[in-house]
Amino acid sequence: MPIVAIDARDAFAPELRGWGRYARELVGALPERPGLRYGVITRGGRGPEVLFEQVGLPLRLRRDRADLVHAPNCFLPLARPCMGVVTIHDLAFEAFPGDFSRRTGWKYRTFTPRAARSAQRVICVSGHTAADVVRRYDVDEARVRVIPNAPSLPVGDEPPPGDGPYLLAVGDLRPKKNLLRLVRAFRVLRRQGLEHRLVLAGVDSGEGEAVRAAADGEPVSLTGYLSDARLDALMRGADALVHPSLYEGFGLVLVEAMARGVPVVAARATALPETGGDAAEYFDPLDVEDMAAAIARVVGDRARHAELAARGRARAGRLSWAASAALTVAVYEELLC
Repeated sequence: MPIVAIDARDAFAPELRGWGRYARELVGALPERPGLRYGVITRGGRGPEVLFEQVGLPLRLRRDRADLVHAPNCFLPLARPCMGVVTIHDLAFEAFPGDFSRRTGWKYRTFTPRAARSAQRVICVSGHTAADVVRRYDVDEARVRVIPNAPSLPVGDEPPPGDGPYLLAVGDLRPKKNLLRLVRAFRVLRRQGLEHRLVLAGVDSGEGEAVRAAADGEPVSLTGYLSDARLDALMRGADALVHPSLYEGFGLVLVEAMARGVPVVAARATALPETGGDAAEYFDPLDVEDMAAAIARVVGDRARHAELAARGRARAGRLSWAASAALTVAVYEELLC
């Protein structure tokens, strides 16, 4: 019986990020297949992660007699005793190297292109990421498969904040997230009479002080990392989700908001129009005035607000982890059968 090993260590991290949610949801939704067995790897070894990924994991694969290994976030063993599948979520480390620490950036830029070229199949979460991988790394597009993400944040019953209307942005405070321009657009809207607050939910990765300075006294709050329950409550209560990011491989937060009936206002950039389709309002992420106008069109027009909420629910409803997992297993079967 063929054995598929899945390196799901990220799914068990205490503070899940996008790739950790991907691994958790994928493993949880894997369908049973006659004649196929999954081996889920939950922990690495001692020492640096790269040592486990490139030395310890291949040894384990050989010991377990795995027929295929899936690395859900770039770091596929380059020398391995079996076939390999790698998921690449985005190439932000190539487009925005300054957003990553020296060590992290080196690791991604060193191993991701080699993993993409050596893998028997490359899974990308959007057509945009697939095209980026093919173009930057000269990967044969015949080996690339596009399998989208789906909403993964649990919908709970914790009450949203009750102290007035607010706009929400979700993402680490780093340059590619473009939050400084969002704060400037928010100031434009406040001068025009907007009564909302702006809530930025994400880890301060270096721009927190600049964001506070850009707010210039306007009601902008930074939450830091939030639990799933608190983020869900904050999202459900928002009048709109604004996502001004300059680079995304998918934009999972868009479909999380859509699943909750929260209208989305997003950058017309990279994978975001692909993910949002006709269920979002778009703007030029480099144009503060255009960003402000797009937000105003949504929060100032109740008919447009309701239309986007309905379209968003429908679009998010067409995505599921069951479907994404089934497509992923079909990739395994391409190679094993």
